[in-house]
Amino acid sequence: MARSSNQKMKLLYLIKILSEKTDENHRMPARDLVRELETYGIRAERKSIYDDIDCLIHFGYDIVNVKAKAGGGYYLAGREFELPELKLLVDAVQASRFITLKKSRELIGKLEKLAGPYEAGKLQRQVFVAGRVKAENESIYYNVDEIHKAIQEDMPILFVYMEWNRNRELQPKKGGVPYRVSPLALTFKDENYYLIAYDENEGKIKHFRVDKMSGIRGIEGQRRSHTSEFDEAAVGEYAARNFGMFGGKMQTVTLGLPETMVGVVIDRFGRECEIRTAREGFVSVRVKVAVSSQFYGWLAGLGSGVRLLSPGSVRENYIRHLEAVIQNNR
Repeated sequence: MARSSNQKMKLLYLIKILSEKTDENHRMPARDLVRELETYGIRAERKSIYDDIDCLIHFGYDIVNVKAKAGGGYYLAGREFELPELKLLVDAVQASRFITLKKSRELIGKLEKLAGPYEAGKLQRQVFVAGRVKAENESIYYNVDEIHKAIQEDMPILFVYMEWNRNRELQPKKGGVPYRVSPLALTFKDENYYLIAYDENEGKIKHFRVDKMSGIRGIEGQRRSHTSEFDEAAVGEYAARNFGMFGGKMQTVTLGLPETMVGVVIDRFGRECEIRTAREGFVSVRVKVAVSSQFYGWLAGLGSGVRLLSPGSVRENYIRHLEAVIQNNR
């Protein structure tokens, strides 16, 4: 048999065919594999197919041969991901607010290829999730990559921080003057990526919404500062205690609440928070928080059964906050 110009590609195209057109319920006998190879300009005989399949199996591919008069043939059994795993990944992509609709479709399309042609349709049913609000900023993927690169290469970064105006447009803060920070870590909270970094101008640790950072670039030849002061535990603690990533002075507060609501506090602050019995059915909880309007809003959302007991100054500010909210809605 004369060898075609694509003969050296036969094994690659053979595994491509098995991957894209076969599964446990859709097998392909040797004669059909021969015909499929011909569509790629590769001539083959059934006898050579048997040897090629053995070669692929020896290399590590999980190819099964079902011997039956009807419906027999080869199929690719082992894939990198099982269908339930792919469904989980598709749901995660679709549910992620920071991934734009366009990028979601692109990623899901790539995941479908991993499922094979006949299972891909089952992933399509996972795509639509009602009520999801997707981000519009495509640059977030590149921002995340630039930040990771700066951390790995121990470089400070420069960027312009943006904010929304009344026309629903992002505009530069501080007149477009770049921020210079030493990136410490990325964290994910409330469906958004945040950078935790040491602000060299203000001399303190701060956080920034990654999708609002523009023109990120590492400062080559310079090294991050103050990184030794903020280990992984310190950065994690900072992220956990800053509600919604809104800043505020860190203070220890005591809350009074029904015992049935202990789980809400533990979910927010972890099991390390101090819990004491106050009276039958009620407990007091001591936690360290970033006191801010965001904290007051979260606290108010727990309902009238939860009280802010101390310190007195924080309690008074909370009362004034609630009074201002009531007055503003009269």
